[in-house]
Amino acid sequence: MSHAVLIHHTINFVKQQLEGAEGGHDWFHIQRVYNNALNIAKGENCNLLVVQLGALLHDVADSKFHNGDETVGPRVATQFLQSHDVDTETIAHVVAIIENISFKGGNFEKKFSSIELDIVQDADRLDALGAIGLARTFNYGGFKNRPLYDPAIPPALGMDKEQYKASVSPTINHFYEKLLLLKDRMNTETGRTIAEGRHKYMEAFLAQFYAEWEGEL
Repeated sequence: MSHAVLIHHTINFVKQQLEGAEGGHDWFHIQRVYNNALNIAKGENCNLLVVQLGALLHDVADSKFHNGDETVGPRVATQFLQSHDVDTETIAHVVAIIENISFKGGNFEKKFSSIELDIVQDADRLDALGAIGLARTFNYGGFKNRPLYDPAIPPALGMDKEQYKASVSPTINHFYEKLLLLKDRMNTETGRTIAEGRHKYMEAFLAQFYAEWEGEL
């Protein structure tokens, strides 16, 4: 099977898997991450097929929507790739990307490293920043019925992986617990450049939000 045909089948599979998914983690999120990854990969010496498959399959079964079970995504991806006779080395690399891409409170130590993981991770993190990042954050907060903001509940910084996964804090807190931290954690030069502009957009939004909250504007 050619790489082009494999990617075509993978896209169709992911679309089917994510049909009806929460708006911030649906097929369009995958599509944006995929396009981000292709853009970043242009400036890197990498295995493009692994980047493509990693980007397309990274959220095929996000643990947030499977009772926190982090084994579902890697298992679903492995079964799909095996059914398309993908070689074991490529499958192992894609699964390693899925297992190590997530932020998890920022204190999660990656157990695997590769330029392909760096690219897909940057691509995924870019989709958590800027206007899209804002929209996704509030969409998920509404999905979980969380308050927009509560001045009495400060952001919880330095959470470990389990605390981060269990957090039910107001949506605005997520900016401080994750989103505003991402700019300085990008892996690639392209990722860092794009993240800078999106970071500034979020800072401007927060300034506007607080001014409106206090009735100053």
